Amino acid sequence: MATKLSQPMKWVVLAVIIGVSVFGILTIGPMHEVVAQDRSPIVDVRTSDPEMNAAIARARGTLSTFWASYQSPKPSEAGHALKVRFSTRKGGEHIWIGEVKKRPDGTYSGLFANEPRDLPGKRAGDEVKFTEADISDWMFMRNGKIVGGETIKPTLKSLPKADADALRARMEQP
Repeated sequence: MATKLSQPMKWVVLAVIIGVSVFGILTIGPMHEVVAQDRSPIVDVRTSDPEMNAAIARARGTLSTFWASYQSPKPSEAGHALKVRFSTRKGGEHIWIGEVKKRPDGTYSGLFANEPRDLPGKRAGDEVKFTEADISDWMFMRNGKIVGGETIKPTLKSLPKADADALRARMEQP
């Protein structure tokens, strides 16, 4: 059975995941940008970017891996988070969501793990509701490595080589 983490520890784990992932917010619109909570450089990615769209498709196609770990995490698994697309006036914004919960009506809720850029009045830590159709990526930590995080991979080429290599080393290889 998985170890229960205290609320402050859950936030620490989530912050580590976000910091390690470097790309806390993925915005898709006419031009989407990836912005890190730790003020890493912004990376422009077009909505029609085939590499990013393929990453989203891979993540959605393996969502069952996330749900299996979420429902019955191993002791080495923690920090489950989903990246969710929200409609905005610019098209859409993809934001990591922590403290994910399944709701009785078949939808989900969670807390913004990052500061939304194009959702006026919304802040990091605010509760939000969404559907499975809105999910664009997932991740959790296993033995200190990132599992999932498919949308991180296409953005690695925009990072300095040392940063990209360090992040790749933190990602679990299939």
